[in-house]
Amino acid sequence: MTTTRPAWPEAILFDLDDTLWPIAPVILQAEEILFAWLREHAPRVAQQFTIDSLRQARLELLARQPEFQLDLGKLRRAGLLAAFETAGEDAAKVELAMAEFFAARNAVVPYDDVVPGLLRLKGRVRLGAITNGNADLQTIGLAHHFQAAVSAPQLGVAKPEPAIFLAGCRALDVAPWDAVYVGDDVLLDVQGAQKVGMRGVWMNRNGSNKHIEHGVEPDAIVRNFDELLDWLKRSHA
Repeated sequence: MTTTRPAWPEAILFDLDDTLWPIAPVILQAEEILFAWLREHAPRVAQQFTIDSLRQARLELLARQPEFQLDLGKLRRAGLLAAFETAGEDAAKVELAMAEFFAARNAVVPYDDVVPGLLRLKGRVRLGAITNGNADLQTIGLAHHFQAAVSAPQLGVAKPEPAIFLAGCRALDVAPWDAVYVGDDVLLDVQGAQKVGMRGVWMNRNGSNKHIEHGVEPDAIVRNFDELLDWLKRSHA
């Protein structure tokens, strides 16, 4: 008796931060670059605050207004506006500060397997992105690999809510059951995608066991794009 393998998915959609590139060191560097800019261009803010105290103020603001979770860029802007006001600094400079931060925040370096992997998938499936963050694929230089991208700040809905996954599928004109979603978070990405009928692949680059801890069964667990391609070839006709 032979088992019929399913056809290749029509589309594969990806999470961005910590799936295609590491984000924590980039954010830390961006905050240092922003603070250096503040020291030069808004010295009263830099005198009254530190990177840590600005971060703590943002966390407190987020606790009071959890809707900011949908757009961490707006949260950072609101935090800076409050700091500028407290320090008696010109609030018109906040947009310049944000531009400095976003330029550094988008200076990401994809994992070595990402660009070769996207090139191998291109032409075989439609490619898309769904992110809760504010990474700019155009600035990063990867936009040409994707036919569509949706984000929580743009949509006003964040993973694991079904609406953002369905919006990604609509943007690629594909039914959820004909699409695969690949991400690093077993709850936001894998479980969220599976709940709308997509197959959820866990990009587990660090050998974590969080899927067991959370009781989530990914459709596949891969460490990199090579293993993702191997799974697609092995499991699909």
